[in-house]
Amino acid sequence: MYKVIKKDNNHEQKINRFKESVIKVEMENNILTLSKKLLVDVETAHKRFQLSKEEGVRGDFHSEVKPFADEVKLASDAWRESAGQWIRENRPKNLHANQIETAADYLEVISVQAFFPETSKKRFLDQIQSVEFILNSMIIAVEKTRK
Repeated sequence: MYKVIKKDNNHEQKINRFKESVIKVEMENNILTLSKKLLVDVETAHKRFQLSKEEGVRGDFHSEVKPFADEVKLASDAWRESAGQWIRENRPKNLHANQIETAADYLEVISVQAFFPETSKKRFLDQIQSVEFILNSMIIAVEKTRK
């Protein structure tokens, strides 16, 4: 009277592949969202830097510098983790894990230095250019794999 139910490994494999694809899509969406947010943060830092240079006035640490730097660090850390994992798994041609680390480090520096007029203009702008290039490259790489 009892039927023996045979496990269908093929069905389980399909379910696992589906779960993996959902996780990958969520990670990619997270990377795209964070990359775009960080590009906005870089633009904000650039504008703040220009203001500091023009006026020669430092930003208030507790009301301006720390809140902005904390927000950027939070997003940067999440981006570093997700983007690093994505690069290890997908191995895009022109992006490497060390570039992600460098960009995340620069983001932290930029988010603080933007408020100080004595910051080296050349170094600051070079770091911004580098971060923007890596963030945009990451966006392009993720979108390319989706096609």
